[in-house]
Amino acid sequence: MLDIEKIRQDFPILDTQVYNRPLVYLDNAATTQKPRCVVEAEMAEYYHYNANVHRGVHFLSEKATELLEEARDSVRVFIGAEKREEIVFTRGTTESINLVAFSYGELLKEGDEILVSAMEHHSNIVPWQLLCQRKGLVLKVVPMNDAGELLVEEYEKLFTAKTKLVCVTHVSNVLGSVNPVAEMSRIAHEHGALILVDGAQSVPHMPVDVKKLDCDFFVFSGHKIYGPTGIGVLYGRENLLDRMPPYQGGGEMIASVSWEKTVYEHLPYKFEAGTPNYVASRALKVALDYVSTLGIENIAAWEHELGEYATESLMKIEGLRIFGNAGKKEPVISFLVGDVHHLDMGTLLDRLGIAVRTGHHCAQPVMTRLGIEGTVRASFAFYNTKAEIDALAEGIEKIRRMF
Repeated sequence: MLDIEKIRQDFPILDTQVYNRPLVYLDNAATTQKPRCVVEAEMAEYYHYNANVHRGVHFLSEKATELLEEARDSVRVFIGAEKREEIVFTRGTTESINLVAFSYGELLKEGDEILVSAMEHHSNIVPWQLLCQRKGLVLKVVPMNDAGELLVEEYEKLFTAKTKLVCVTHVSNVLGSVNPVAEMSRIAHEHGALILVDGAQSVPHMPVDVKKLDCDFFVFSGHKIYGPTGIGVLYGRENLLDRMPPYQGGGEMIASVSWEKTVYEHLPYKFEAGTPNYVASRALKVALDYVSTLGIENIAAWEHELGEYATESLMKIEGLRIFGNAGKKEPVISFLVGDVHHLDMGTLLDRLGIAVRTGHHCAQPVMTRLGIEGTVRASFAFYNTKAEIDALAEGIEKIRRMF
């Protein structure tokens, strides 16, 4: 399977000392660490191929353009898209969702309805609220049960003739729940609606094929899959992207401009105004290649083992409660211990060298549904070990006893 100790050598930051203790990095749902090859790819492009892309006739520009478009093809293959024209580079998941909210939103009419799930990240809530305010649309929420599973029967009941779009996370960043998005896509399409899937938390942990999911839009961020920050992806069906107006205006996204009229560039460039982050796109390709070399199925198997081991270990701690117990979930564990405030727990774990996330995790409606203010979240990646989970459990127990 995976040689974890060898893999860890690809991530220099994992050798960091925090307060004279070995770093135990368990905040991967927020951002993953980067292997040497990704960092070196960014450096190499700046050192050897740095030039603005597209329309340049000199060698450096042509080479940088070639690397950018190779990255687009790599993303297409990685998520199973049919055409490179369906891959738009953005700054991240948030911008990808905002692009769809603005551009596809222009095609919607007053009274149209959008469905979102009860477990969405703010990035898949706020853009739709803004659109509803701007266009007079109606936002409906798909409920979930106490285990953190969406109620699919209730979901189907929400559809009316005015339902135009469903927006749902593939994997909850708080609960780890894996939502049945292929089934949700089928139901949406049966009712004449489209579906956008937030894949920020799924792409790093499981195989993704947008054709099998049958989604109309799929979005994710590079920094959550061992790539750089500032680069993200929007996949959209070609016929839909063709219909949608540009999100931003400027250079790169035009075919011609006169005082009378602007003709927009063909896909995907219509949605990539300004100089693209061509260095980060190249590094994202390298990150995806790295993951592919390890094997996403191998990654999924090891992370599932880590998640099971962590759940079993943490549940032995007196007073510890785990939030999110879906039948199918990814390696994310949100928890509280007795009356210990989540911020206190996270701060004290940090003094032990253990990096976790605390708070509402940009998912306040989830916290409201659970009747809590926030949680401590430990989220795992393939470079994590069972020894690190042991350190987490020991740290939590030590802090519990302090209180």
